[in-house]
Amino acid sequence: MNRRNLLKAAAAGAVAAPLAMTSTAALATTNLRMQTYWGREASDIFSSFGDDVRTASDGSLRVRHFTGSSLVPDAEMFQAVSRGTIDMCQGYAGYWPGQLDIAGIESGLPGAWTNHDEAQYVYRTKGLIDLVREAYAEHNVHYLGPIMGGPFDLLTKQPVNSLDDLKNMRIRATPAIARILQQFDIPTVFLPGSELYVGLSTGTIDGVIYAGTNEYVGMKLFEVANHYTSIGMVYPGYCDQILVNMDVWKKMTDEERKVIELAYEKHAAHMHTWMVSGSIDAGATGHFVMNSLPPEDSARLRKAAEVIWEDEAAKSDRNKKAIDILKESAKATGRA
Repeated sequence: MNRRNLLKAAAAGAVAAPLAMTSTAALATTNLRMQTYWGREASDIFSSFGDDVRTASDGSLRVRHFTGSSLVPDAEMFQAVSRGTIDMCQGYAGYWPGQLDIAGIESGLPGAWTNHDEAQYVYRTKGLIDLVREAYAEHNVHYLGPIMGGPFDLLTKQPVNSLDDLKNMRIRATPAIARILQQFDIPTVFLPGSELYVGLSTGTIDGVIYAGTNEYVGMKLFEVANHYTSIGMVYPGYCDQILVNMDVWKKMTDEERKVIELAYEKHAAHMHTWMVSGSIDAGATGHFVMNSLPPEDSARLRKAAEVIWEDEAAKSDRNKKAIDILKESAKATGRA
């Protein structure tokens, strides 16, 4: 068993046992409304999360899951949790870069890490999680932790063999990725995940950089765009999180908070495995024409991302500390 699989097995065992043993005294039920930007393709995973919370809390906590934009627009989930409009969310900080100084770093900067273990290293060993948690706390939000995604690649209606091919396409991208693409004169626009199918089918956009084949199959985007191109910027390619309204968090008992924390850890491992293994399976369905950017173009994208690192570091002292963590990791792994 390699090191990564050994770590996963240890984590799964550490989470499963406490979840099975944890129980709370009979308490009044607290119902938590949780929205995510994910659609029905991930419903089973969120149902499992809710089941774990309900069972481990002996029914004192119940999580009701809502799919993307059901209660509030996806890009407004952070503020909705801050105000208490919703109790929890699983979101992506790339949706709110202007509202939180560290959002761009938290969501996974291009070139920030090259594999799952390194991403966990910078978050949990080098302290990035503490800086992110500090930032959210200033907005009345408790940050549970990161949920590492899978591939983060390009899906287009037409074939792509180089960056130059994208100059005549309109690509959906988050603000951070858009800043990179715009250095190559590639037009960009932002749309939430729930609008990508319509955007592609109507010609509002010609392609998306959103996730991997697993998500593209789940959202049925292959029906309107089937050219999948690996771009080689960062892996895992994005980072979700679970946020909880701070007032709600503080009202919970210590045992209830532990239930949520343990359920989150299991959920994060479950989602990452689902996204990675699902992308491998989905890539073999025949739904996609698979391709990769030339190595030199991927290197150009990573080089262009260096400007973003410096811009992010200049936003606050906290951001500078976070970027220093990424730089130290890049140096330690021979990438700088």
